[in-house]
Amino acid sequence: MTGDQPPDGGPAPTEGLVVVSNREPYSHSYDGDEITVERPVGGLTAGLDPVMQRASGTWVAWGDGEADREVVDEDDRVRVPPEDPSYTLRRIWLDDDEVEEYYYGYSNQVLWPLCHSDRGRITYEPRFWKRYRDVNRRFAEAASEEADSGSLIWFQDYHFGLAPEMVRRDRGEEVTLAHFWHIPWPTWDDFRVCPQSEQLLEGLLANDLLGFHVDRFCAQFLEGVDACFDDAVIDWDAGVVHRGDTPTLVESFPMGVDADRIQRLADSGEAEAFWDSFRDERGIDADAIVAVGVDRLDYTKGIPERLRAIEYFLDSYPEFRGEFVYVQKASESRSEIPAYREIQREVAETAERVNDRFGTDEWKPVVNVTEMLPATALYSLYRHADLALVSSVRDGMNLVAEEYVASQLENEGALVLSDFAGVDDTLGDYAYTINPYATEEFAETIHQTITDSPTERRNRMRQMRQLVAAYDLDAWMDDIFETVAELRAESADSG
Repeated sequence: MTGDQPPDGGPAPTEGLVVVSNREPYSHSYDGDEITVERPVGGLTAGLDPVMQRASGTWVAWGDGEADREVVDEDDRVRVPPEDPSYTLRRIWLDDDEVEEYYYGYSNQVLWPLCHSDRGRITYEPRFWKRYRDVNRRFAEAASEEADSGSLIWFQDYHFGLAPEMVRRDRGEEVTLAHFWHIPWPTWDDFRVCPQSEQLLEGLLANDLLGFHVDRFCAQFLEGVDACFDDAVIDWDAGVVHRGDTPTLVESFPMGVDADRIQRLADSGEAEAFWDSFRDERGIDADAIVAVGVDRLDYTKGIPERLRAIEYFLDSYPEFRGEFVYVQKASESRSEIPAYREIQREVAETAERVNDRFGTDEWKPVVNVTEMLPATALYSLYRHADLALVSSVRDGMNLVAEEYVASQLENEGALVLSDFAGVDDTLGDYAYTINPYATEEFAETIHQTITDSPTERRNRMRQMRQLVAAYDLDAWMDDIFETVAELRAESADSG
């Protein structure tokens, strides 16, 4: 399911669909004097794009492309995709102060560390909250304007914790509201640290449906609601909160990836050509044992912990020096925030230490890849890697693990997976599970994946690939839309 395929098949669209996300599906930029279009290459935006094409709905998002203003009409709308317009993109404009305070401030210095249970990294300033509230109101007003009576408005992620209640006050029961929270939900002890915990919970409880990746996050949300509100009535078995006029169903929907597309690209001639040239350029021997890690440079991804485990592994098993290569594809992220600059520095210094300690003129144990890789190149890297290291210290899901599994066409790779990632609930029975903080055990698990029998590795990978194929991105969206349809039917029957 990709933007370069006809919008047929896949999950059935829901009528009157309005998607609200921080990131836009298409952006416009300049190439000299010409305006060009950047398209979704993966993840949620790529997955939702064909659904929106079938639904002929509206997508409300921040317009951050340098030429975005040049192509919209007087109502800030543009029809997309450019070659065959089938839905509307409604752009919201944010100035520098709004980006700093709503996005880098409240969203990523308050809510992100808060939901990842990292109180020490929270930086709270009153101006962050004010801006978050104001920007949520602007998105809510735009969503209300774009929605017809009977529309589904589907909010994406932690950037819009207040918007559902704002829309509900404006539109009442004539619209259905759903929200998917893509990052973890913390315990009440952690969440109540937030000065606006009550307002955020009230905002989210305006939704008819609130989705998380795993059952644990649903339970922690319900426990927080129970602790925060004396007037909340919770049906624990059904996962329904009754407070005010609109009940809220809280349910888990483990997100999948577009497995068919990943397999097709990983099996292409372009992917094979990339791997040959990549190995030659990076000096990776054809017989090397290749491990891969693909992450944003974020403190939640456990990259320093991973590098320390590799260092311990090479120290404990010197016979693998010269044979083991770890390819680290890491992209800088949110560098305006001091905590992110610090993790970037720590990762660079740790990788350099490992290479200085063990590397030779002919071999480096850590190969850093900083350039942007197109999807075909990334899936080629996954396919040819003997093992993937996913060592998140806290993660809502982590789709890198699923992408690696989908790319393993020969079933010969191994997934080393943190049990602190949400995807461990899906793949943990067959992955090689680790605690990223337990350096010695982490290193021993790397050794185990390399020395296990090919039959054991293939059996594990075959089971994981079946799971990833069965519950892919289409299935995830199908489940959400079917649940919305059931809620609408129940509401109609009770009305």
